[in-house]
Amino acid sequence: MSAVIYHNPRCSKSRATLDLLRQRGVKTVVIEYLKTPPTAAELRRLLGQLGLKAKDLIRTNEEEYKAIKDLHLDEDGLIAAMVKHPKLIQRPIVVANNRAALGRPPENVLNIL
Repeated sequence: MSAVIYHNPRCSKSRATLDLLRQRGVKTVVIEYLKTPPTAAELRRLLGQLGLKAKDLIRTNEEEYKAIKDLHLDEDGLIAAMVKHPKLIQRPIVVANNRAALGRPPENVLNIL
């Protein structure tokens, strides 16, 4: 079993999710998405795998969101904002078996393994 985790090492949920995967013996590719942000195409793919819209994946408590919230951006605009400001992306996202899950709580990812 292998998985990809879009990870932020400063986030406790992200660290706990990575630990859970490793404890389960899942070979994990770690993408620190703040250093290597996903492209718009990658975000669209992830949203499809998650079954979410961009508005459901965006972190609304971040300063970057407060700067754009009054713009009433559409799906493409929100995706572009997350590409430009990856801090806006909910985390962690785990991809396995062509499916994705948010690790909030970390146990959510067990459903796709």
